[in-house]
Amino acid sequence: MNILDFDQIHPGKSVGTKPQSLYSWLMEKRGKDNPYQLNTPPGTSSYQMYFDMKDSVEVIVCVVGSTTLYYDARCIQDTVAMLAARGDWMDLGGADEQKEAKPDTLEAWARSENNPLEGWYGLKKGLRGRFGVYVPPLLEELGLVELTHEPKNNRIRIKQ
Repeated sequence: MNILDFDQIHPGKSVGTKPQSLYSWLMEKRGKDNPYQLNTPPGTSSYQMYFDMKDSVEVIVCVVGSTTLYYDARCIQDTVAMLAARGDWMDLGGADEQKEAKPDTLEAWARSENNPLEGWYGLKKGLRGRFGVYVPPLLEELGLVELTHEPKNNRIRIKQ
């Protein structure tokens, strides 16, 4: 099934906060007790991600060592839709929240007022960045995107 066809297959289902949403469907077996074991695109760091609810919002929990980050789960569908519309490779451009994101990168898009959330997908103040580092490997694991795995300057595109 193509992820972009979810609304056609399940008309009337929310992709927001209801348990029947796209994110629950994709990640139903990947909660805190069975998280995704992932590596950053260069393969230099490992971390875990899993689906949860926080303040009545579906989130992707990212655990890197003793640090926990939260990303709005709508980033899955929104990123895939953006990449499908783009149709070509995009630099990841991962950066901490306190640093300016390089223009025309996934990181810049994930904090832009021009994305569907009209702002940050990261939810934890002070730790809202690094979207371009931690979310793409999850999208790759879900079979939605392709990533490069170079020491630096990695890129993402919709799965061909």
